[in-house]
Amino acid sequence: MSSPVKKRKTKTTTSPLLPLSLQSTQLSSLPDDLLISIFARVSRLEYPILSLVSKSFRALLASPELYETRSFLGRTESCLYVCLGFPSRSNPRWFTLCRKPNPTLTNNMKKKNKKSTGHAMAAVSIPNSPPAHWSSIVAVGSDIYNIGGSTSEEYSSSISVLDCRSHTWHEGPSMLAERNFPAANVIGGKIYVAGGCKESNSSNWMEAFDLKTRTWEPLLNPFADRCETRVCKSAVIEKAICLFGDKGVAYNPKLDRWEAIGAVNYLDFGWVWYTYCVIDSVLYSYSESDGIKLYDSKIGRWVKLKGLEGLPKFAGYGCVRLADYGGKMAVLWDKYLPSSGYKNKVIWCAVITLGRRFNEEIFGKVEWLDAVLTVPESYVFVCARAATV
Repeated sequence: MSSPVKKRKTKTTTSPLLPLSLQSTQLSSLPDDLLISIFARVSRLEYPILSLVSKSFRALLASPELYETRSFLGRTESCLYVCLGFPSRSNPRWFTLCRKPNPTLTNNMKKKNKKSTGHAMAAVSIPNSPPAHWSSIVAVGSDIYNIGGSTSEEYSSSISVLDCRSHTWHEGPSMLAERNFPAANVIGGKIYVAGGCKESNSSNWMEAFDLKTRTWEPLLNPFADRCETRVCKSAVIEKAICLFGDKGVAYNPKLDRWEAIGAVNYLDFGWVWYTYCVIDSVLYSYSESDGIKLYDSKIGRWVKLKGLEGLPKFAGYGCVRLADYGGKMAVLWDKYLPSSGYKNKVIWCAVITLGRRFNEEIFGKVEWLDAVLTVPESYVFVCARAATV
């Protein structure tokens, strides 16, 4: 007589952190050159998850050979990086946009939000990241430059460069002048750094770093006497670097021409000092009263960015940041997490495609939006930048 107890089926358990396709030992046993060929064809959004498979995978994902192969195959892409400060840490932490590893979590998010695609921010293991300030951080190719002193008391000529392929820092050639919270912009193969000196004059107010020769050169500013030591807002608009303190100046590097900008002008009036970005030479800014808007240089006015159906209204108490994400706009904002007793916040991210109607009016379309990271209530949003790797 057979036992009334049925035999239980043995279930194969898998890690909830990794897709099933990555848990096969067959993949790990492949030669390195073949793995590099495979990884080069995979989106960079998958790399944080791939790095969890093994130490050898992590080494390959940071290898120069992998990025040479990606470049050869034309697989380079924009990768969004976010820098955050936390009260429990003296140095900031960096995060990069990735896809969530668990398909179940992704599907649940899609049910709650039709535009969700299961994205998240993965912490990047970068030891001893230097202090950072949003105005003095620029992305050039696969590198992110952190320029000058980034604390209220520090004046420095140092340059730290984050290689977004290997996630390592190295020192770049020092500036000619020591600066604190300078403004940095990139145009024409050079990084232009302005303001932030203890005592600014016409010869040290701005200098330029040539990315090819790796050398700095001073630029004589004939309007230095009207320029503030601290530059509050700066951006490259219509091939000129526009810089504002209480008053504004513009510099066109190609023509080597300076121009004073009037104290009252529509460009400065509608420009919020930290919630802005430039995409394809168009300046975008966010304010609680107007939402996301852009500066139309043809008519000299700010206009609201149309479209954006599905993008929520941001909480007045939260922070909102805009970033150029390879020609698209990344919008990041936070809101309290009630289940944490309002001790934590959730950072959300939306990616917006920008286009023109009838080759004139710019409009935006929300591709996706996701809750990407939970942070303590007292965190500081330093910056968001996109590198090309």
